[in-house]
Amino acid sequence: QVQLVESGGGSVQAGGSLRLSCAASGYPYSWYCMAWFRQAPGKEREGVAAIYTRTGNTYYADSVKGRFTISKDNANNPLYLEMNSLKPEDTAMYYCAADAGLWRSDGYCYALSREFNWWGQGTQVTVSS
Repeated sequence: QVQLVESGGGSVQAGGSLRLSCAASGYPYSWYCMAWFRQAPGKEREGVAAIYTRTGNTYYADSVKGRFTISKDNANNPLYLEMNSLKPEDTAMYYCAADAGLWRSDGYCYALSREFNWWGQGTQVTVSS
């Protein structure tokens, strides 16, 4: 049974920083894609960042490029999302997700929600102006 548990959300002023963590357990695959998504009230879920553990390659949405960093050092460490220079429009529920070990021939994974099998319960990030 794969379980993903996020933590690290909170309230911060614009320009501030937060680091989200996602602890994974029960994961049976040697390499995989993990990603962060977010969803604000009344908006569609948005893929924020992704990392393919086989290559270490990362993907970022244009809206967070240069401000957010996704990382996962090894299979035993949590997935992280370091968020800097936060803006009010970053306010959302943030979710981590993992896929079922799909082979990705280009060495990248992209935060496309249809490709992910397991999801955490979410952690709220609120950025005030």
